[in-house]
Amino acid sequence: MKNLLLFLLFFVCIKSNAQEKLNPLIKKFGTVYSVPFANEKPNPDFKYKILVEVNTVSEKPDLLNENLESAAKVLNLHILGGVPEKNLELVLVVHGAASLNLMNNEAYQQKFAVNNPNLPLITALGNAGVKIFICGQSMAKRSINANELAPEVTVALSAITTITNYAIKGFTVLKY
Repeated sequence: MKNLLLFLLFFVCIKSNAQEKLNPLIKKFGTVYSVPFANEKPNPDFKYKILVEVNTVSEKPDLLNENLESAAKVLNLHILGGVPEKNLELVLVVHGAASLNLMNNEAYQQKFAVNNPNLPLITALGNAGVKIFICGQSMAKRSINANELAPEVTVALSAITTITNYAIKGFTVLKY
């Protein structure tokens, strides 16, 4: 009986210290953890304007690009912190090798012989109102045609000009 009580006490202690996994806005991506004891949190009254820059690709073409998923984490963390969705504006700028992750499934399959694992994430971000830009310079360098992109993606002249445009508009730039 004593061993059973010790086991139960141990289990309760472990369970009480475990942090809850949450996806408050982007339901299947960008999982975050509840941190109820945090002292520094986002201000729900602020208007957050955030640009996420991604230029690195997954190690393997059949894996989700974790850096793209960071955009979902940024949204989920601010919502978890109490910021209303109306106070969040997020822009995703993709360039370099990560540009390949924005290809539609047909083009991705032709290039890598696997389905594009990033498409459900791209759709979820688009549905959440995220503006998704691809660098036209990166497209040219990697021979990606505009008709080979996921429908949520908008072509920009370059990542550089898009980032500077949004920086002038007051966006905070996060690089992954």
